[in-house]
Amino acid sequence: MQENREQGTETFVIEGRNAVLEAFRSGRTIDKIYVLDGCQDGPVRTIAREARKKDTIINYVAKERLDQLSETGAHQGVIAQVAAYEYASVEDILAKAKEKGEDPFIFILDNIEDPHNLGAIIRTANLAGAHGVIIPKRRAVGLTSTVAKTSAGALNYTPVAKVTNIANTIDSLKDEGLWIAAADMDGQEMYDIDLKGSLGLVIGSEGEGISRLVREKCDFIASIPMAGEINSLNASVAAGVLMYEALRQRRK
Repeated sequence: MQENREQGTETFVIEGRNAVLEAFRSGRTIDKIYVLDGCQDGPVRTIAREARKKDTIINYVAKERLDQLSETGAHQGVIAQVAAYEYASVEDILAKAKEKGEDPFIFILDNIEDPHNLGAIIRTANLAGAHGVIIPKRRAVGLTSTVAKTSAGALNYTPVAKVTNIANTIDSLKDEGLWIAAADMDGQEMYDIDLKGSLGLVIGSEGEGISRLVREKCDFIASIPMAGEINSLNASVAAGVLMYEALRQRRK
């Protein structure tokens, strides 16, 4: 089996048809697979079938893209991108809060693409007592080794769940009794919002912020007061500020 790291993101990748198929069958967590566009022979169809069973993203790409991802040159038209850490479920996160006898405190990330931001958010979430972090499957970074390194070990203690649809997940969390607050500059000042009790905090992507559909699902919009000439914070910094205001309120 050929296994290495994708350059830039340091994501673990597995190359070759047999190696990728065995990775699926062994139960490894595979974020996505890259398949040579137009290749539809038996082994590739079997891999695609396994990917669909696991709800793994399938990207059909040109040979040049596969060659770029490959270090061995022996990808045989298939490369899998593998999570550096195992994902939890949303149920696992809620169970962790219940085990501690605490109201759930969860971070929901809407399309965070920078691995350093994700790692920093997981690190701060652990320090602020959050029970877990939820990320989407698409248009977002997964649990790469860069994320693990930036989290400074927090990934070993703070569960991260990956979900197909953030908006639907928010509905499910509301059914469990959570209130959902989103961070956005045109909301109510965070000091004036009750961040105690069962809470989900939504942080948007670095470039586009929170998507319209996700924003519409939120109960509150919390803004962070700013006194300078620019009007936005890095996503991980915004998450940290909001987390610690929530922690301050929850410790009263």
